[in-house]
Amino acid sequence: MGEHKIEAEVETIVSFILEDYNGEKDIDRINIFDKPDKAKVIELVDKLSQIVFPGYFRKKAFKIYNVQNSLSVLIEDIFYHLNKQIILALGFCRKRGTLTDQQAEGAAFRICKEFFRRVPSIREMVETDLQATFAGDPAAGCTEEVILAYPGLMASTINRIAHELYLLDVPLIPRLMTEYAHSVTGIDIHPGATIGKYFFIDHGTGTVIGETAVIGENVKIYQGVTIGALSTRAGQTLRGTKRHPTIEDNVTIYSGASVLGGQTVIGANSVIGGNAFITSSIPRDTRVSIKNQELEYKQGGSSEYKTEELQQSEEWYYII
Repeated sequence: MGEHKIEAEVETIVSFILEDYNGEKDIDRINIFDKPDKAKVIELVDKLSQIVFPGYFRKKAFKIYNVQNSLSVLIEDIFYHLNKQIILALGFCRKRGTLTDQQAEGAAFRICKEFFRRVPSIREMVETDLQATFAGDPAAGCTEEVILAYPGLMASTINRIAHELYLLDVPLIPRLMTEYAHSVTGIDIHPGATIGKYFFIDHGTGTVIGETAVIGENVKIYQGVTIGALSTRAGQTLRGTKRHPTIEDNVTIYSGASVLGGQTVIGANSVIGGNAFITSSIPRDTRVSIKNQELEYKQGGSSEYKTEELQQSEEWYYII
């Protein structure tokens, strides 16, 4: 095939695809400069982590003597770039309606000011999560290890940052932040979830916490736990409704458990055993487990099987 013919064929293909962008599909929007930059938002998350933990995550390119000066520059840098991304988000997301450029700029600046006023409160919550994680895990050698190595603390920290932006009605950006945490840690917490102090996610991989979940203080959950909706078949018509459970204070939920439904309440001081599937409320001071299971063994080429009933290691009061 001649060079000119190849060129013509490629031009035809390009024109064919470009023409497809002229439709009315949501994915047809091709302006890359009118929306928040996902990479910039991730960069902001990393910089905000430096503010939350000033002695742990920092730019090593700078050689400084005065840490306070460095933090001052960092805070101003975050404010500038967060403000810019919020302006884009306010103008881009349709749920906020149409704002003029001047209105978006004014709203973004007010949001940024309020968010930074909340940073000390965010740090206070993160400190309680750190203490709960260290106290609750005998494998943790020190709090420094928890800060630098534990995915649960990373996910909850990013969620606490994103949650404040969510409360300030910032579109899109909070979700980009928590999905970044999800991609890195395997822990999926919607920024709308309300989570009390001393929150501990142990291991965490596969954990899911939905938008309208309410979690009290001193709650500990393990890997693979779902705090989710009972059904989302109604789609967008469910927006704004309480779809996810309430977990009261001092509750432990073991690995693989699913707690579903907006009317479901797990009472204070309860323990939910591994792999339990719960769609209705549980009274306070209750232990929940699956009924005892059996293990089946087959040795060598024998056709005979040996079974052994699994026993709970302690008394459980509520069997499902």
